[in-house]
Amino acid sequence: MLHHDLMHPFRKAVEDRDEAAMAALLADNVVFTSPVAFKPYVGKPITAAILRGVLRIFEDFRYVREIDGSDGRDHALVFETGIVGAPGVRITGCDFLHFDDDGLIDDFMVMVRPLSGAKALSEAMGAQFGRIQQEAVEFAERFA
Repeated sequence: MLHHDLMHPFRKAVEDRDEAAMAALLADNVVFTSPVAFKPYVGKPITAAILRGVLRIFEDFRYVREIDGSDGRDHALVFETGIVGAPGVRITGCDFLHFDDDGLIDDFMVMVRPLSGAKALSEAMGAQFGRIQQEAVEFAERFA
């Protein structure tokens, strides 16, 4: 097991459920590609709000593998999780992260399996989306 302070900063932020630290690692122009939405979301406010929404619905979340690209700019973090309100559903997924020159995430793509888990995730996130959009607006106004 990796020693905690050698852990990737984003992984540590997620595992600590530290929303501020997660948001601080996002570039302003980050592109977030969701496993359940057709079009990517662009920008730090909406991406940070989506990640906060995910923290609310993931249950017993843990990263199980970390894969580094040779240039240090690409990271893949494999996770396993359940979903609040979907007993018995287990998802395996991967966060594909790309880091810019400043060490901030400028590209964030999530993939999940199996399809039944993706559907449960889609339903749980859909139920949150009004709140997520509202939080994104508030975040953008706060840092404008």
